[in-house]
Amino acid sequence: MMLTLYGHPLSSYTQKVLIALYELGTDFEFRHIDLGDEGDRALMRSVEPMGRMPALREGDLVLSQSSLMIEWLDRHHPGPQRLLDPDPDASLPARQWDRFLDFQVMQMMQQIVDARIFMAEGAEERVAPFARGKLDLAYAALDRHLDGRDWIAGGFGLADCAAMPALFYAGAIHPFADHPRLTGYFERLVTRPSVQRVIEGARPFYGWFPFKDGIAARFL
Repeated sequence: MMLTLYGHPLSSYTQKVLIALYELGTDFEFRHIDLGDEGDRALMRSVEPMGRMPALREGDLVLSQSSLMIEWLDRHHPGPQRLLDPDPDASLPARQWDRFLDFQVMQMMQQIVDARIFMAEGAEERVAPFARGKLDLAYAALDRHLDGRDWIAGGFGLADCAAMPALFYAGAIHPFADHPRLTGYFERLVTRPSVQRVIEGARPFYGWFPFKDGIAARFL
């Protein structure tokens, strides 16, 4: 049965799963979903009841949460190196940092983006200060944690898959250049072949990002 990932190259959570798939070397079909197209919206609703992306399908199995997708892929389509320690207790730090990056970085970034795109005039001025403050706290925590570490939890894994899109987009809105260890970590991320493939796939769509002026020219 062919493994299919439904998503969009610009989507942060799609990117998170794509990095895992590339790291594992898993054969899969990528179904590019354009949510501006009614046919694609109907397709997503037929795959995932809420029409959310990404969604991962193999036969009758459909997963619609990025961290679960990566955990499942690591168990059932393992690559040369595991993305998560198979021991539940040993994998707790990676899971915790994965959740931290999704909730404290990705979601704070998304609040600012949504305020600019979808909310009434003046919403960004109300939402952004709180979200930027949370990002400052998250950046500082990551910078401390990365002291003496190349990757977030042992070898490259689940948390690092989450970190790339979270830091890429959040950094375009609220830079972290004054955190040297976090900055060095980001540079290690963007030199990884799996991450470079994701950036290359998203490049034609970066113009849609409402804070595209914050994306470094080398990625455009």
